[in-house]
Amino acid sequence: MKLYRTEAGIFVEHHGGFFKTPETSWDELITHPDLAGYLGTIPGTNSVGSTLPGRILAPIGSQEVWAAGVTYFRSRSARMAESKDAGGGDFYDRVYSAERPELFFKATPNRVASPGMPVRIRSDAKWSVPEPELTLVINPRGRIIGYTVGNDMSSRDIEGENPLYLPQAKVYDRSCALGPCILVTDQMLPVATIIRLSIERGGSVGFSGETTLASLKRSPQALVEYLFRENHFPSGAFLMTGTGIVPPDSFTLASGDKVSITVDGIGTLENEVVQGGAIPLS
Repeated sequence: MKLYRTEAGIFVEHHGGFFKTPETSWDELITHPDLAGYLGTIPGTNSVGSTLPGRILAPIGSQEVWAAGVTYFRSRSARMAESKDAGGGDFYDRVYSAERPELFFKATPNRVASPGMPVRIRSDAKWSVPEPELTLVINPRGRIIGYTVGNDMSSRDIEGENPLYLPQAKVYDRSCALGPCILVTDQMLPVATIIRLSIERGGSVGFSGETTLASLKRSPQALVEYLFRENHFPSGAFLMTGTGIVPPDSFTLASGDKVSITVDGIGTLENEVVQGGAIPLS
């Protein structure tokens, strides 16, 4: 079952139809002790037909967004190369092999872009990329209750200049996008699940790539276990699981680019890129 948040309310998609939930509070719904079971009781009532009403919003309430780094070999290699001159290349190889993962804070809800709304690249960055990531939806008890599509926008030159600049490379207004929905399930996604990235520029594809969850080195459960150590999330949390798709070093995002990220079984998240300037509405 898929769960959507729109301007018209909260909706469950089931067998091609949409059903409105009685809840108006996203946080109240997400923290339900048996979300999948509860949502299964909604289809058959409050049907709104086969078209989802209202503009789709990011599926987030008051939850924080966190992210895991260097969980794919491709990401490890790219991070080592970009930070080699700063003396930090060895750090990424070591964390890739370590028991403890790299986890970092990514976004507050107001920094998250909705599907179809702009994501931003920093005006003081020269090398920016999107990072397509399977994103875990976790309830307050540390249980994975679903999945969504995430875009972890990153300033590679800022991070590469010095690994201590990671927060500035990763955390800024509209540096994150989530959506279009949450696939609610208590089952793990198959390792054959494909993640695809396409970047359109001037009407043609400037870059595309894909990977599968088979290349994810760490299990989602292990990442969640570390995130919930010494941390309490009363409304749950989102955790991006890292990227296995990295454009070549010659590529950087530009204003007007259109980023499409697809995760099989969940859907496609699309956002246009803007640079600096006023913060777009979510």
